[in-house]
Amino acid sequence: MVNREAELADEYTRCRARLIRIAYAILGTRAEAEDVVSDCWLRLVNADARERIEDVEAWATVTVSHAALDVLRSARVRREEYVGPWLPEPLVAALPAREDPAEAVTLHETVSFAVMVLLETLTPAERTSWALRELFGLPYDEIAGIVGRSPAAVRQLATRARAHIAAGAPRVRVDAEQHQEAVTAFTRAATEGDLAALLKELDPEVVLTSDGGGKVTAARRPVHGPDEVARFLIGIGARILPEERVIPIAVNGGPGYAVVNGTRARLVCAFTIHNGLVSRLDFVLSPDKLNSVAFGPDRR
Repeated sequence: MVNREAELADEYTRCRARLIRIAYAILGTRAEAEDVVSDCWLRLVNADARERIEDVEAWATVTVSHAALDVLRSARVRREEYVGPWLPEPLVAALPAREDPAEAVTLHETVSFAVMVLLETLTPAERTSWALRELFGLPYDEIAGIVGRSPAAVRQLATRARAHIAAGAPRVRVDAEQHQEAVTAFTRAATEGDLAALLKELDPEVVLTSDGGGKVTAARRPVHGPDEVARFLIGIGARILPEERVIPIAVNGGPGYAVVNGTRARLVCAFTIHNGLVSRLDFVLSPDKLNSVAFGPDRR
């Protein structure tokens, strides 16, 4: 029994990162995703004790997906009662000095933050069907067993979700140079209060959301239009403390920046850039969603 549990642990560990990505795509929070994957480990041990599981990854993929969907359904009520806009928990990585091809693959296989925001507008069944099909390639009949629909119904759910996401989130990859330029232009203009410079960077239909979770000051509703967004950004820039630093980062594999105090992020912003202009900004300020975001000390 001890050897069998060790064998299961090795197999589960090998697929754990993929399982967390699946749960995160469904739930939008890494903490909940990790909880689901941990809980499913115990389910695996118990299920295997009853009948040996030959394909641990396949079993775990179905079980984690089903458990994440159950958590999402119960979380919908909490998110509807949330103070202000609810944004996903950002997956943050330090931006390398130059883009390494291997690192780029890791970053860009992550679901973009803009897509994660759009997923919040789908039903739990649509979101799960889209994620499992588009991101992880599960067959429709397998997804059907997870969401409790027929394969034909799942195909319709995934198709509807795909069209919704394609209409709302342009698939434009921003290279490292554009990323740095955007962050530099924004932070300089915002901290210097240069309204004209900010307006040049913003799409005419730009929208800004900020998630403070009711614990820190944030806009309770989305901010629309270049003028209003630019003034909001200048207000944020004016509140950056002398001891804080603004650093470019990757947010879910895409462009963003963080305001860092010591080693902890106080604010994370994700950009969506379309046709060279910023079309969307998402500010995560909720301390609960930034607990795991930390950076090395400033070496200047």
